[in-house]
Amino acid sequence: MIDSHLSTVQLQELREELQQQLERRSRHLLGLRAEASDGTGADAQYQELLVDLAAADRAIAELTQALDRVAEGTYGRCSECEAGIPFERLKIRPLARFCITCQRRYEAA
Repeated sequence: MIDSHLSTVQLQELREELQQQLERRSRHLLGLRAEASDGTGADAQYQELLVDLAAADRAIAELTQALDRVAEGTYGRCSECEAGIPFERLKIRPLARFCITCQRRYEAA
């Protein structure tokens, strides 16, 4: 386990934000699934609903992975170089997995 550069208060605030987002996304996914079960597979609106379902599934997976990293003690560390990701960045992008330098490198590739 890597020592966190985040304070206990900061980590708790971020954990709560991630959990709230997960709850919102899970409720949204349930609504989408209910809507999908009422629809037919032919029209464009239904196809858009399938895209929304896939996006919601991905978001829930990313949030779950972030919460797993919190539990493991690796949340807030860059997945590439293991540098601490600043609290200010995590407040804006709680799912951030890379520091700014590695994120730029990743986007440029």
